[in-house]
Amino acid sequence: MTAEPTRGIRDDRPEKPGGAWTRLPAMNPATPSAATPSEADPGRAASPVRTGRGAAPLPGRVRTAPGPASGGSGGTGGRTVAPSPLDPGASQDPHGIHRRLREEFPLTYDPLLRAWVLSRYADVATALTDGRFTHGHRPGDPLCVRAHVDVDTAALRAVTERTAYVLARRIADRPQADLVADFCHWLPAGTVAAAVGVPYRDMMRLVRGRAAGALAGECGTQIAVREKALASFLGNVLSDPDQVAALRDAPAALVARAWTESLRRDPPVQIAVRRTAAEVPVSGGIIPAGASVALLVGSAGRDPERFREPDRFDPLRDDPGQLTYGPGFCPAVLLAGIEAEYALRALFAEMPRLRLADGFRPTPAGLITRAPRTLIVRPRG
Repeated sequence: MTAEPTRGIRDDRPEKPGGAWTRLPAMNPATPSAATPSEADPGRAASPVRTGRGAAPLPGRVRTAPGPASGGSGGTGGRTVAPSPLDPGASQDPHGIHRRLREEFPLTYDPLLRAWVLSRYADVATALTDGRFTHGHRPGDPLCVRAHVDVDTAALRAVTERTAYVLARRIADRPQADLVADFCHWLPAGTVAAAVGVPYRDMMRLVRGRAAGALAGECGTQIAVREKALASFLGNVLSDPDQVAALRDAPAALVARAWTESLRRDPPVQIAVRRTAAEVPVSGGIIPAGASVALLVGSAGRDPERFREPDRFDPLRDDPGQLTYGPGFCPAVLLAGIEAEYALRALFAEMPRLRLADGFRPTPAGLITRAPRTLIVRPRG
């Protein structure tokens, strides 16, 4: 749903079988280039990345503190090590790392990611849309839009509504339920299955392949991402009783704003990968042609230079925006928004007293894709 999850990033830390690391694409250039610092000495930059003022090359992961002559506040000769989005603890709370990268290291090379890292909203937004960055698209971007056939929006709404209500009724009488396992995991897949006529018993076996591709083209594999986006959305809404009251019978336009706000605050894909086809000036320097670039979508969505009170979930904010989807038509984009709308309508209609379980608070986790792994609720209040 944003730029697709990355594949091939290596890391020495253990990961559960089938976890995110097994699905990450290679970020190092196909052939050695000046854009990648030496593997033997990752702290030494072989890259000709220049600062915007034409100063010395950036030294890999280590940035020389600016001196008075350049207008900086640091002392001359000092060195500061930039944090990595893959540092220990980042899967539980990446926001402190993102904040420091935005403020101190808007452009830095990360040996763990094997890529230059961009963390500010303006730079990430540019990299997701500028033709000088290649290899990837978001659902809704022009390349994505051209891959799709005509879609019957009314039919999609009908199958999404029906699927959401079936799932909600199955948990309505339980004393306790996990919305991630019992609802979010099934709604995106069930909607696609119903739309293309896959029998329910074959849904999970087929929907991620033939069925999804028939409906959503190249974005068919976005089902797992939509699951995570929906889990974050429901977690954001249910965590605030005021939001529950405001959205319980809200018009579609307000639900859509809440959905956009959730994608900004808690995007399902945190890191996307691009490669530069030419030199590109960004905050902190110039990225050379042929460089791998890691885009911190999660950091960009909480950039205070773009959003007021960026950590707050506020569907009524007057500075909305998100980087998960492009602006054009795409079935994956359309489905995600419809699923969010009917998820709320079905859950609140079948469970008017729905609330989070006592003492439970959603805890997002993950480095590449991120969302609450559980949403424990009391369907009867």
